[in-house]
Amino acid sequence: MNNTAITQFRDTGTLYLSAPEAAELVRRLGLPHCLQHMAEHIRADFLRWANFDKTARVAAHSKNGVIELMPVADDHRYSFKYVNGHPGNTRLGLSTVMAFGVLADVDTGAPLFLSELTLTTALRTAAMSALAAKTLARPGSRVMALIGNGAQSEFQALAFQHLVGIEALRVFDVDPAASAKLVANLQGSGLQITVCQSTAEAVHGADIVTTVTADKAMALILTPDMIQPGMHLNAVGGDCPGKTELHGDILNAAKVFVEYEPQSRMEGEIQHQPADFAVTELWQVLRGERAGRDSAEQVTVFDSVGFALEDFSALRFMMDSAVALGMGEHIALIPQLADPKNLFGTLGRVEGVNRSAQPATALPG
Repeated sequence: MNNTAITQFRDTGTLYLSAPEAAELVRRLGLPHCLQHMAEHIRADFLRWANFDKTARVAAHSKNGVIELMPVADDHRYSFKYVNGHPGNTRLGLSTVMAFGVLADVDTGAPLFLSELTLTTALRTAAMSALAAKTLARPGSRVMALIGNGAQSEFQALAFQHLVGIEALRVFDVDPAASAKLVANLQGSGLQITVCQSTAEAVHGADIVTTVTADKAMALILTPDMIQPGMHLNAVGGDCPGKTELHGDILNAAKVFVEYEPQSRMEGEIQHQPADFAVTELWQVLRGERAGRDSAEQVTVFDSVGFALEDFSALRFMMDSAVALGMGEHIALIPQLADPKNLFGTLGRVEGVNRSAQPATALPG
């Protein structure tokens, strides 16, 4: 047990990082720094895959979306993320994805860190995508097609620029305003951006294709006729039952990589493939236990659904960074008790309770 962390928790409570403070933390450190170090945290945790108690996320589906809990733990820390996915939220002035999470001490259960994870999820998803592409895509990949230009898109673009070396971006969204927003946000980034009129136009000539669409539907964003030898496909948008982006024949002709196979078979692009459809978990490639790309002509697919271990890594990074920068607020999320056995005492004087009264005697039967 980290006695320093427990002593601080006992003395000052849970460290809370709000959404505005998380944004300020990213501004102070710089987005490239955060993406790079978050990817390094994810890689480090994937390399010790066997140390974690893993489970697929727990999901509550409704007609409008999904709410999920994503837990994971090692011998020292436990984390969970609460996250939703409601594509129609933007019509209500709400984000499609909203999230928060906790990093706790395993030995005591003390919640050490409570943080927003909406912005952080976008960062960790982009960092995970870039880590996978750096591992699986052809060396020298410089052109990426980005299909879906919503809230996640700029993070994906910048992660691939800074971590993979992408120089040119070919973008498409069914909503032209989304593409215009992306272009405006990425002004000055150094990326060469071409706004395309269709998915097929955007994909043509790309080394890497990232799909990050939001509709909860069995969509065919990419079809086999769009795929060229040697492409790496980063399929991000399909992340729950009934939601996919790739035609099944693309998967049949490609080498497919996933995060956590039991979860991916329920939620990923492979959800409609046979149970024996061959996939490789990415941690196996990172550890050198399985091969990644077999040839320059092979099409590779990273079937990304988002796994709790990535949030564990992201929370570690955000907590360490907040402490180093002196950011965040300590809050009394848990009662601080002078006598840990006297929870009732935190109420003080309670109406209807006569503290001087004798204990009641049993009524006659």
